[in-house]
Amino acid sequence: MSQNPFEGLGGGGFDMGALLQQAQQMQEQLASAQERLAEQTVDGTVAGGAVTVTVNGVGELVGLAISAGQFDGSDTDDLSDLSDMVVAAYRDAKGKADALASDTLGPLAGGLGGSDDQGGAPGGPLGF
Repeated sequence: MSQNPFEGLGGGGFDMGALLQQAQQMQEQLASAQERLAEQTVDGTVAGGAVTVTVNGVGELVGLAISAGQFDGSDTDDLSDLSDMVVAAYRDAKGKADALASDTLGPLAGGLGGSDDQGGAPGGPLGF
């Protein structure tokens, strides 16, 4: 038995330099995509616009708007309802941010053997 685990790959062996170069390019593309996501925003809204939350493409909360006249703050139940609405609006926005991230990062994951329409393995080696 041979000592070289890459011997069976054919073509005279395994080109580690090319593999490392490809990995570096993919890393640069991933960093660029993450930067673009951090600059994009999506909104989540509940109760007909009573509460709107804005998150960036990586899910960070960047804004909160509460419509005037919806809550007076003097009633404990009103404040509890407001808290619930903020959470619901954030979840709505976060779901949209996750979808945006999936659309943006999906092509990169496909290049890594991730989930795609070609029958790639879901999850891929980097968990995308």
